[in-house]
Amino acid sequence: MSPSTAAIIVGPILAVDAAVSHAIHTAAKPFLPPFLLLLLEISADFRFSFPVSLSLLLSPPLRSFLIPFLLGLLLDLILIALVKLIFRRARPAYNHPSMSAAVSADHYSFPSGHASRVFFVAASVHFFSAAAEATMVDPSYSFLDGWIRDHRDGDVKPEVVVVVWIWATVTAFSRILLGRHYVLDVAAGACFGIVEALFALRFLRFELFGR
Repeated sequence: MSPSTAAIIVGPILAVDAAVSHAIHTAAKPFLPPFLLLLLEISADFRFSFPVSLSLLLSPPLRSFLIPFLLGLLLDLILIALVKLIFRRARPAYNHPSMSAAVSADHYSFPSGHASRVFFVAASVHFFSAAAEATMVDPSYSFLDGWIRDHRDGDVKPEVVVVVWIWATVTAFSRILLGRHYVLDVAAGACFGIVEALFALRFLRFELFGR
């Protein structure tokens, strides 16, 4: 397919995406305080999520998921940066001025790194908790276990999984409301995150900690 043909096909799709995204941003702007959207942005920032993920060390039964989780976060960071540099889609012109790019790839819009990261986290919690049902045999509990594990059977509490999915969905959607991304950026980022979680669980698990 020649570049001109690709432009003819992709151009209208991007135009509709931009129009829909701007309409959502404009409609929601009067009702949503920017500080709330910025708080969601911070909660999904790599510089915040990476050190927080180290809290898995506090729970012995969850330590086996620490390595794939951390490697998955790094994979997401690298992969999204590469895709952004390939497509180089400009961010919306109405992007909130508070944004500061950590690396050069952050100047580009497609796909959304925050969306990929939060959906990676949500999918990881979902898939890892399902896998943990068959592997959690340690009866000991830590402080962290009391919050995320059911004391009756040791499984990850279902409400924890639900809350994480809600956080991921709201945070991803907030990227459109804040003017950081278009709808397609967020949708693509979410798909990347889920696939990365599956990959991390399947191929990046290493037993470095004893039970």
